[in-house]
Amino acid sequence: MESRRVELSVTFLRAGKRYVAFSPALDLSTSGKTFAEARRHFEEAADLFLTELDEMGTLDQTLTALGWRKLERRWTPPVLVAQENSQVRIPA
Repeated sequence: MESRRVELSVTFLRAGKRYVAFSPALDLSTSGKTFAEARRHFEEAADLFLTELDEMGTLDQTLTALGWRKLERRWTPPVLVAQENSQVRIPA
C-alpha cells in the first residue's frame, strides 16, 4: 500500500481518570491513562483502521462516506470549522 501523511483534527477529552482522543474525520476514538498514551493509541488505531480498510478494498467507499474528498489520488479530510459548547436538556 502506498501511503501519504494527512493532518487530522483530534479532540482530547478528560473522562474520569482517562483521556479520550476522538477524530470526527474518521469517526474514531480511543483512550489512555495519560494524554500521551491517548495520543499514541489514536495514532495506532487510525493506522490500523486505514490499513484494514485498504486491505478489505473499502477505503475509498468509507472515506467518501465520512466526507473526505479525493483529488488526483490524494485524500483530503473534512475540515473542522468550529468546536463550541452547547446546552442540551437531560431528562431528570
